[in-house]
Formats: sequence, C-alpha cells, structure tokens
Amino acid sequence: PPQGSLLYLDALGAAFPRALARRGTAVLHWSPGCPRAPAGWPLPTLYCTPAAAAVLPSRAAALRLQLLFALRQRALHVLEAGLAAELHDALLTLRTEWPRLAQELELGRLSPQPGLPEELREQLQALLSPAVARAAELRDQCAHGFEGIVLRLWPRLEVVVVRTMHGTERLYCDSLRQADCRGLPFYCPFYQAAGALLGVNLWPAEPVPRFVLCPDWAFCEFLPCLASKEPRTVLLDELWEGREYGLVVTAQPGEYRCRTGEVLKVTGFHKQCPVVEPVRRESQTLSVRGESIPEEQFCQSLCRTLSLWPGARLIDYVCVESSLLGDSSGPCAPHYEVFMELQGLRDLSEVQRYKLDQCLQEDFPIYKSFRFKGSIGPLRLHLVGPRSFTRLREALGSPVPMPRVLREQQLLQLIQGAVIS
Repeated sequence: PPQGSLLYLDALGAAFPRALARRGTAVLHWSPGCPRAPAGWPLPTLYCTPAAAAVLPSRAAALRLQLLFALRQRALHVLEAGLAAELHDALLTLRTEWPRLAQELELGRLSPQPGLPEELREQLQALLSPAVARAAELRDQCAHGFEGIVLRLWPRLEVVVVRTMHGTERLYCDSLRQADCRGLPFYCPFYQAAGALLGVNLWPAEPVPRFVLCPDWAFCEFLPCLASKEPRTVLLDELWEGREYGLVVTAQPGEYRCRTGEVLKVTGFHKQCPVVEPVRRESQTLSVRGESIPEEQFCQSLCRTLSLWPGARLIDYVCVESSLLGDSSGPCAPHYEVFMELQGLRDLSEVQRYKLDQCLQEDFPIYKSFRFKGSIGPLRLHLVGPRSFTRLREALGSPVPMPRVLREQQLLQLIQGAVIS
C-alpha cells in the first residue's frame, strides 16, 4: 500500500536525515522480470542503480552488475537489499572479483554477462562511463583487507536497509555486522508474510526490528500459542502484550485464511495498533520422531557448538531429515544430516562432529530421550566447499529467504555434491 511507503520514508528520513538524498541509494536485489525496488515502492529519484540491472535471468549476474554501479557512486547514503543474503553474496563477489571490477570501472566497459540481451547490454553500457579515480580507490581499499570494507568504500553511508532480519536472514545480518558492514546500523522497514505487506517498522535506529500491524493492509487472524484446548483465532483488538500467536492471513484472491507458519510476539501497542516481533517459523522445524526442534533453537545449539571448535566461523548451514535421503540413508535409525560451510577449519574430527549432537541432547531433553532409546540415530555432519550456499540460493530460482530445513530432492542433491568432508 502507498501508506506503507510513506511511513517507511518518513521514519527513514527522521532517523537518517541524508538517507533520502537524490541518487544516494544503491540497490542489491534480484527481481527477475520485475524491475522495481525490493520493498515495492517506486521512487526512482532515490536510486543510483539502473532498474534494468535487476531483471537478468541469473541472480549472480544481476547482483554483480548492481554492485558495479554501486561502486561507481562514492557518495552513497543507503545500501538497500531485498535480502541480507543478497548483500552477503554481492560482497562475497567483491572479495573474489575486485581486480576485474576495478578494471571495468577504469575502462567504463561491461564484461560479457551470460544471458544478457544485447539491447539491454548496450543500454547499461551507456550508463557506465569510465571512473578512473574510483577504480584506484577500490584497488587501494581492497588491498588492505575486507574488515569494515563497506564504510571504507562508501564513507558517507548511514544505514543498510534489508527486507527481513529474522529467521534465516539473521545469520547473514550478524555476519555482515561483524565483518564487512562493521559500524553500520541495519534497518528492516516492513513485515511481509504470504505475499502481503502487513506492518511497518517505525523505529529505524533500534537494533531489533519490531513492526506496527496496520489494520487495513490485509485481514489477519491470530492463533494463541499457549491455548490449553483447541485454539480459536482472535483478531487485532484481542491481542495481549507479551503473548505469542500463529499468523493466519487472508490477503489475495484465492488465498483464504492461509496459515503462514509465522509466530509473532506482541511487544506493545502504538496508538492502539499491536507492535510485534517475528519469533520463529513453524514450517522450519526438524522432526523425525515428533520432537519438533525449531529453526532458531537449533541455530542456538549450533552456535554453542561452534564455540567448542577453536578458530571456526560459521558461514552457512542447512539441515535435512533422513527421510529425504531415501535409500541412501541406509538401514540406520531416522536422524538429522547437517551441511555446513566453515571458515578457519578445513576438517573436523569425529569427536568435534559429535559435539553438535551432544549440544542438541543437552538443549532438548526430548531429543536426548529419543537418542537414548535409539529411536533417533546420531546426527551426521558434512562440510561443504566455498560458495556452495551461493549456488544453492541461485538454484532456489526466486528471491526468497533460504530454507534452513531442505524439503526438495533437487536442492539436497546440489548440496550433497558440494561435500568436501
């Protein structure tokens, strides 16, 4: 809704006065067939990124091209990404391809892009004049490493805007804050679910996003999570502060009372409208015997395990229930398989690998009980090679948050093919 765009821009401008500068925002977002800003508001004067750069058939090619145009503009005030994973992958491209990117800036010429129509290539090429001084600055900054590289390349940058910071995207946000985007605040302006815009974040400077649910944007119902009997849905005016609710949405034709799998916590009220924080996604749980380990709690156990592996830094991970493996899982009991990309460790001993299973048993008594009985087998941990998850996100085929529990054979086979240990 246009109201959402106005509320977002008003909140952004109040918190970061230079954020609405003309051509002061660069977009890093893949929108195949849909050349628009990721949050859905058409305000072209804000952006230095050509809209056509988002519609390439390849996600990797689109993000690379957008990164190139962002690098030309030193006086950026905002970096905007549809997903934190897109910003993560674009900055990974910067780490690996900065000499070639610098050459393209210096010469003002695009490298060949697979699948880029010639007419579109000429259109984009016309916008890419030589930027010799900027190319020299890019070489100098990248030669000094990549810690805090974003602020070093764009010293006027005020904020990073991303579409979502909860669920799977939290891992990428935390990684960016600690390294490439060190020193920058992150702002998530909108809450979206089931393809509908439901709420807006009016507090850009706060580190944990919370959203005002706007009553006329979609019809929302809520299922109390702690109901003692079969719960009935409640409406916006029946919500209680401090309680958690499952979200049910009716927003588009043909989607009547859709259970989104999202769980929200009511943290307060803003002018009688509920203010919520997304808590978890019910669809992203591990459960081979009905134990139901939620995505965010599994991630907490995983991060605790990492602290027991000196020098290891988590880049990315996904989980698989053994039922998806079919015959390849062998005759053993149902179990979890975890695929991880690590930095700082090339391999793990069997003792180190078992630490994750041990942490899960400590954190989830029901899992420990099933493990003790033998009805759940030991977790299997696999390490994958660099950029494996970038290719996995490319294979998803649309700009959606990465699933932490894989349910599709095609995606499973892709990550299995990247295993190195």
